[in-house]
Amino acid sequence: MIIEQIGEPEYDLPNTFRIANGNAFGPNLAHHIKDKAFEEFVCGSTGIKELEELQPKISKFILGELRQYTSVLEAWKELEVVWPFKKTCSCGPLYEPEWWNVPSIQPYNNCYNYATNYRTNTFAQPGRAAGDMYNSLSCAEVKSGAIKDELIDAPDNDNKCPDEGHLVALVIWPNWDYHWYRKGENGYWSHKPGGTAVTNLDNSGDSISDPRTADRGGYTDFCTFMVVKHGHIKLS
Repeated sequence: MIIEQIGEPEYDLPNTFRIANGNAFGPNLAHHIKDKAFEEFVCGSTGIKELEELQPKISKFILGELRQYTSVLEAWKELEVVWPFKKTCSCGPLYEPEWWNVPSIQPYNNCYNYATNYRTNTFAQPGRAAGDMYNSLSCAEVKSGAIKDELIDAPDNDNKCPDEGHLVALVIWPNWDYHWYRKGENGYWSHKPGGTAVTNLDNSGDSISDPRTADRGGYTDFCTFMVVKHGHIKLS
């Protein structure tokens, strides 16, 4: 229903606004109206008689549309809103592949940069900023380097978002490579394999709800969860 002011205007309201299912919408206006049955009154038999007498089919049509709209809204209340709409980790980084996947950033930042959400353009390595980089490609060594960069070991976190900072996960391809994932604000994980593009899919092309159960290819050793507290780390 479109409401248009005529004559002397009410300055607290826009000149024109809409009412739908007891809600008012317009420029700088979004409110519940006091009388939820206003539309029923206007279009029904007890409302504006002229409308019913002049156009009974229109009145019935409007009431039918109103009831259908109400039933749709009620049905939506019963639905669970899931990713990507549901924000489950308020401190988790946004999934912004278009920011990372550009020529000035992508080749110079790796999985560690991406997981910590810390751009250095140096292909950052765990422990290097502290002058004590890892000595071998093992869970213990790479985790030790990350701790020196002020990441917090959280092995018992069990894929849960921390109260502060965001969650990352370390995995190892034994004696070959390490890799990092990060948990985003929508509760799902993403990663950046080396100098390649950021993705939110695992090796099977599936969304990553838990890096422990994702298809990680050769990265068979799941090492630990860690927490990145924003502004507390130093990478190089």
